[in-house]
Amino acid sequence: MNPLTRARRALGAAAIACVAAVTLASCVDLPGRDSVDIPEGLPPGAGAPIPFLDINAPGRTADRLATWATPLAESTGIPRISLEAYGNAAEIQRQQRPECGIAWTTLAGIAGVESKHGTYRGARIAANGDVAPPIRGVLLDGTSGNARIADTDDGQLDGDATLDRAMGPFQFIPETWKRFGVDANGDGVADPDNIDDAALSAARYLCVSGKDLTTPEGWEKAVMVYNRSMQYVLDVRDHANAYSVNVAF
Repeated sequence: MNPLTRARRALGAAAIACVAAVTLASCVDLPGRDSVDIPEGLPPGAGAPIPFLDINAPGRTADRLATWATPLAESTGIPRISLEAYGNAAEIQRQQRPECGIAWTTLAGIAGVESKHGTYRGARIAANGDVAPPIRGVLLDGTSGNARIADTDDGQLDGDATLDRAMGPFQFIPETWKRFGVDANGDGVADPDNIDDAALSAARYLCVSGKDLTTPEGWEKAVMVYNRSMQYVLDVRDHANAYSVNVAF
């Protein structure tokens, strides 16, 4: 799966980024705030703790994270609905697969790189998590460093019956979605264009791939399986570490 776009390392017009040394953390100066050190370690920091959720409650359980997500959305620049989706997915995995240890910051890091948290090219996120217009990657035709993947879904998921495309805010290819796609917003449909569904599906995929994401080795393996590029791993790491200390990226 290839990232749809590489997010620029920008912290806003008022923010000043600095790097002390190659091996040291970046830092930013924000108006009215002390300098914030951004870690560079693996795995990225876990960020603000997620409140306990009744993950079996009816409807969109992510709605119950609005109070948690609202201040984080202001400080990180991530849409609140997207943050709710990441927190919901991480909490579901914590309760169902505690040995994995995936943090919401990792999901935010991937979605930030893949689709600007579901807002790529002006896409909008509805209250139920639906992202529209649908975000689609380039044709996977073997050019520009992409793999060539012949159609696997008759175009039913990605809208193309000749070659596959990556889909949605987490850029799943159809074959991977068929294996890991799951409903997370309570409407009974696993939809790659719904950020709740995509976030939980990504969490499941990462946990199966890396086993224990609380270790550097497990985290790197999981993200590398998601996208086989060391630069991608570093991009996700940098996003996730920034979000872990409530800084926009």
